Amino acid sequence: MKSFTSMLLGLLATCLFTYSTNASVILQYHHVSDDTPKSTSISPQQFAKHMQYLADNDFTVLPLNEVVDAIKQQQPLPNKSVVITFDDAYLNILENAKPILDQHQFPFTIFINPGIVDQGSAHYLSWSQLKAMADDGVMIANHGFEHESWTRVPKDANFNTWLAQKIALLKKAEAKIKTETGQSWQYFAYPYGEFSPRIQQLLEQNQFIAFSQQSGAVGQNTDLTSIPRFPASQPYDKLSSLKDKLHSLPLSVTLSDQDAQTIYTRGALKKVTMTINSDDIRTEQLNCYVTSVGKQPVKWLDDKQLSITFTETLPSGRVRSNCTAPSISQPGRYYWYSKPWFILNEDGSWYPH
Repeated sequence: MKSFTSMLLGLLATCLFTYSTNASVILQYHHVSDDTPKSTSISPQQFAKHMQYLADNDFTVLPLNEVVDAIKQQQPLPNKSVVITFDDAYLNILENAKPILDQHQFPFTIFINPGIVDQGSAHYLSWSQLKAMADDGVMIANHGFEHESWTRVPKDANFNTWLAQKIALLKKAEAKIKTETGQSWQYFAYPYGEFSPRIQQLLEQNQFIAFSQQSGAVGQNTDLTSIPRFPASQPYDKLSSLKDKLHSLPLSVTLSDQDAQTIYTRGALKKVTMTINSDDIRTEQLNCYVTSVGKQPVKWLDDKQLSITFTETLPSGRVRSNCTAPSISQPGRYYWYSKPWFILNEDGSWYPH
């Protein structure tokens, strides 16, 4: 009997450990330069520190498709696995980032806008440079034909017609990428990280995998139409904070159809309710922080469901809530969930870029 009990406890511990470590983290960068806007940049020196930290601390850097395929097939993700992505196809990715990545033999992905590449700007990678990088193993994926939001519908537009045009342009971008680089992954990174449940449904129907910009780790329950990525450029480029993110675990959350909405007029969104699908968190230590309004009070409705009633009106623009809770099975690691909202001005006009 004692042997059976020991076996049972060992099996339980193994299952809990496997569940908790079934996670990857996707990092999002833009510019790697000292001479570009700070809000979308990381210096080459700091980027080198990020990559050296991964190398020194036994992280496994995976190509993006391996993580996506694992989610699709419900296969375990390697513990401490990381994916490196860049948005916008800036020339400094080739000049400043690739030599550092090549030094460590780290794979990476660039999400590009073919319409912008076609313009031939000296600040962007050319098709010949992108083809050479693709031939060298770099993944080239879709960021939309041009860098246009998928949620800012023109006031005079028919919504369904506008959506059909967006999908047509997305497919045009995918075809252009295939023609120029030989790659077609059907991966799409939302410009500005903006999306809505209707957009997610449409992308799924057209067999696209979509990546957002809200924070969070990736696991088997991750929604393939809003895969989170941790922004790692300024002001989030400090190693002290990045370390916690690299060790984070995916907090699986269920939202009602109403709570899954992302677009609101300022003042209309007052609370959100979510169901936590985990037994490995310290519920009493779960905290949620919201852009510009800080830490928000969490009310547990039962042992799984909680609500957050905002203490202030959420500001116009891109707003997100980051909720974290310590792991029971792995002290020092935190579960992480982020929910984005895109808040219009009170008169219904869209917020500035």
